[in-house]
Amino acid sequence: MSTLSREILVGLSTASVYPENTEAAFRYAAELGYDGVELMVWAESVSQDVRAVQALVRKYGIPVLAVHAPCLLISQRVWGPDPAAKLERSVRAAEALGAASVVVHPPFRWQRRYAEGFADQVADLEDRSHVVVAVENMYPMRADVFFGGRDRTAQRMRRRGGPGRAVSAFSPSIDPTDTGFAHYTLDLSHTATAGMDAMALAERMGSGLAHLHLADGHGASTDEHLLPGDGGQPCEQVCRLLAESDFSGHVVLEVSTQGARTRSARAGALTRSLAFAREHLHRAPRLAITTGPEHPRATTIEQVHPSGQSTDSGAENHDS
Repeated sequence: MSTLSREILVGLSTASVYPENTEAAFRYAAELGYDGVELMVWAESVSQDVRAVQALVRKYGIPVLAVHAPCLLISQRVWGPDPAAKLERSVRAAEALGAASVVVHPPFRWQRRYAEGFADQVADLEDRSHVVVAVENMYPMRADVFFGGRDRTAQRMRRRGGPGRAVSAFSPSIDPTDTGFAHYTLDLSHTATAGMDAMALAERMGSGLAHLHLADGHGASTDEHLLPGDGGQPCEQVCRLLAESDFSGHVVLEVSTQGARTRSARAGALTRSLAFAREHLHRAPRLAITTGPEHPRATTIEQVHPSGQSTDSGAENHDS
C-alpha cells in the first residue's frame, strides 16, 4: 500500500489586486504562497502582451494557471472588436504561457453572430488544443442598476416594491448548463448576485466543473467578489465538494480588494483568502494498492548437482 494526496492548486486572479497592476499580482502571489495566477486580459497593456507576462513568470517563479478572456464590458475593444477572434487568441495565449484553461463568459445578446457560433467554437478550440475552455456562470442585469440611481425609471421601480426586474444580458442565459459545454467555471460571487443555488449549479456542471472562482457575496445588485466566508455563499461546502471528488482543475481567488487603503491591508486580505482555500480544499491522503512490492524480496532456488546434493543458489559456495 502507498498513500496518495494531490492537493488542489490555488491561484490568484490578477484582477484581485486592482487598482494595482498585473506585475503586482505576480509579486503578491509569490510573497504570499499562491500556486499561480489567473491572468485577466483587460485594458492594462502588460496583460495583453504574452512576452511581457512570460517575463513576469520568470522573474517571480509563478506560473499562469489560467487566462481570462477579455469579455468584460470594460474590455470590449481589447484585442480588437471581434469576440470570436479574442477567444481564439486567448487560447493561443494560454498555450504559450503553459496555462491549463481559459475562462470565458457567455456571449452578450447583442453579439448575435458570436452567440450563434459560440458553442461550436468552444468545442472546436478544445478539439485543437490541450487547453480547457471553461464557460462561466453569470448574473442578470437589474433594471434599477442599469438605468442608474437617479433615473426616474429606477425610482419608480423601487416605489413598486422591488429592486428592479432582472434582465439577462447573456445569450442564451446566465447559466451555461442551459446550453451544455464540456467544461465550466463556477463563480460564487456571480451565483450570489444572480440568486442562484451554488451547490445545485455545481451538481448540474458535474464532472464538467473544471475551474472555480472562489469569492463570496450577499446577493447585492452588483457583483461583490467578497472574501470567501464574508458573504452568504456556501464557499466551504463547494470547496469540500471539490476536495472529496476527482476534481483536477484549479481554484482561483477572484476577490475585490479595492477597499484596501494600503498594500499591507491588501496582502492581509489575500492571505486570509488563501488560508480559507487551503483549509477547505485540503485532501486527506488516500490509500492506493501498488502493483508490486516496493523492494523485491530475494528468492532462493534449490539446484540439484549430479552428485545428488542440493545447494542454495542464494548462498555463496565456499568450496569452489
